[in-house]
Amino acid sequence: MAGILLPMVLSLLMQGCLCSVGETDRGCMKWTSKGEDVCCEACHPGHRVVTKCGRNPKELCTPCKNGTFLEDPKDSRCYPCTQCVGAQVYVKQCTTSTDTQCGCKEGFTCGNDRCTFCVKKCDKGQEPAEKRSCRTCPDGRFNDQIHQMCKPWSTKCPNPAQHIVANGDAFTDIKCADASPVPVIKPEKPDPTEPASPFALFAVISIVVLMAFGIGIIIIITKKVSQKRKDEEEGQKPTTKTLIIRPPTDDDDPRTLQAIECSFHEAQQEQGSSSESLDSKDSSDRLIA
Repeated sequence: MAGILLPMVLSLLMQGCLCSVGETDRGCMKWTSKGEDVCCEACHPGHRVVTKCGRNPKELCTPCKNGTFLEDPKDSRCYPCTQCVGAQVYVKQCTTSTDTQCGCKEGFTCGNDRCTFCVKKCDKGQEPAEKRSCRTCPDGRFNDQIHQMCKPWSTKCPNPAQHIVANGDAFTDIKCADASPVPVIKPEKPDPTEPASPFALFAVISIVVLMAFGIGIIIIITKKVSQKRKDEEEGQKPTTKTLIIRPPTDDDDPRTLQAIECSFHEAQQEQGSSSESLDSKDSSDRLIA
């Protein structure tokens, strides 16, 4: 009889120990005494408060059902696990003490800290816009990171010794460079000891020939202009007209006859004067002889 009772006692003790170990994280985790009862202040993770106060702390809390969770140990309600839908993907499955952790597909990013929705991921040079879309940074602003808001261009260089050499664009800020003085380049003087290069000699000869050719053309043009002016001046000299006196006729007008007669007499006078001059000359020649 004793041999039968001993194994039964040992079996009961082992079951009691196993039950105690399995139930260490069940029911109320923190409570305070209130008379003969205890009042639960916090349940174990994944349990909700069923009764605030009672005789047995384990009966004050009960575990959440499958598909629900509870993060606040003082709460009396379990919440349904979040379902990842649309562009969301599962990162971590739901437990009785933690909710589902969702992520987003490639090309999308979480729209908030809890990643309850996904939005299109904006590249560099863009920023998030309305209706979960992206837009290019406006003029005067840039974005050099993924899915961030555009920032305004800088108005001056970070280093006082630098100056702005180029404006920014949608991807980068302004570009700065050191303000170094412009070097003065002095022309190199030719070395008199070095012989002149063939190219330099050819250049000098070409210049001399061109100058001589130009001077020759100027001289020819000047001569032609002078000759043309001389010819024009000679062509403008007055010419002596020969007076032709014809004998009068009966049909001529009396006034015309009078004018012709006057002209005839004048011509005779001129001829007489010429004859007298000739006679004087002959007399002089005779006296000399």
